[in-house]
Amino acid sequence: MRPGMPAPLDHIDSWIFDLDNTLYAPSAKLFDLIDERMGAFIMRLLNVDAVEARRVQKQYFHNHGTTMSGLMRHHGIDPENFLIDVHDIALDRLSVDARLRAGLERLPGRKLIFTNADADYAARVLDARGIADMFDGICDIRVTRYTPKPDPEAYAMMISHLKVDPAKSVFVEDMARNLTPAKALGMTTVWLDNGSESGHRGHLPDQVDFHVNDIADWLDSLPLPWGIS
Repeated sequence: MRPGMPAPLDHIDSWIFDLDNTLYAPSAKLFDLIDERMGAFIMRLLNVDAVEARRVQKQYFHNHGTTMSGLMRHHGIDPENFLIDVHDIALDRLSVDARLRAGLERLPGRKLIFTNADADYAARVLDARGIADMFDGICDIRVTRYTPKPDPEAYAMMISHLKVDPAKSVFVEDMARNLTPAKALGMTTVWLDNGSESGHRGHLPDQVDFHVNDIADWLDSLPLPWGIS
């Protein structure tokens, strides 16, 4: 055991983070902008009004992991057109977070991203938060061949792409349902219960090792600095 490392985390060498509503707070309402663009995309695609578009959007999100996955399955959309369209948003709602950065800097081992978004958008978000240089790799929706979390196949592709050992990895997520496949693989799971839309869906307490409300608070609660008194 490395000195100063708590017993549940002394084996960890990879820290895997979700992106949206995890490395920034839902209160930034960035997803509101993405939601608007998704709704407009569906309105054009299906020739429906805003109310029906939102119903379809949320139904596909809940049933297929992402809205895009549902649109691909039921309407044969080109996923690249969708990704480029819905992520074409301004990121001025985000700001640099020195406290988050300091917490991430203290973590030993690699820091990685596992997201249902695309890597280009992820890089923009990380840059806006002032932490882009801290991450060693991104597994995005393209890497997983457009298969989203919580599909177990996405996790298998993530493990292969990022070259992580699940038994030595922590996975931090705001969507509780996305932790179950990670736990089944032997990962240490952290549910960031911060008020994300439907974040509680599929919450199984025995699949969550750490239940936290604020990512910076949680990082601050870990021993500091690692292995040094």
